[in-house]
Amino acid sequence: MASSCTLKTITDPVRRRLGTAVLVGLIAGIFSAIVKFGWEVPFPPRTPERNATNPPQALWEMLGMSHETSHATYSYLGNELPYWSFVIHFGFAIFFAIAYCVIAEYWPAIKLWQGAAVGIVLYIAFHVVIMPAMGIVPAPWNQPFGEHFSEFFGHIVWMWSIEIVRRDLRNRITHEPDAEVPLERASVR
Repeated sequence: MASSCTLKTITDPVRRRLGTAVLVGLIAGIFSAIVKFGWEVPFPPRTPERNATNPPQALWEMLGMSHETSHATYSYLGNELPYWSFVIHFGFAIFFAIAYCVIAEYWPAIKLWQGAAVGIVLYIAFHVVIMPAMGIVPAPWNQPFGEHFSEFFGHIVWMWSIEIVRRDLRNRITHEPDAEVPLERASVR
């Protein structure tokens, strides 16, 4: 974020690139979903018992999907993988990446700490408030510390990966700096 930006800074409409933001958000969303999967390999977000029906599967079942369907898998190299869980995982990542990239075109403060602040807000919103309130996951105080650790830092890494892709691709596609950076201050490539 440029040093002259504040929480109240709104960009000049002429400098906004909304079509680019949506395209970049789609790409960043796919990339970030894979990054979040990678984070979860060394730091699994749930115990094996709680992962028997993971939160995406529990959500599908709350929406009326049968247990058998929500647990349907496809096989890759002998691994059975839950594709309905992946639909939620990728859908969530893509939705929030597109929203983040579009909002960044209007309100640069969303990029605070290279997206990490948004990651923290989304962790609290979903893993501490919304999903426990819906009964998808236990109350925060009944979740193990390791789950909070995995999800808290996982959301930071996830949103940071979105910001890295957003900034690089937006600037490469438009050949301009972010909308809040005056063009006369932009470096020549």
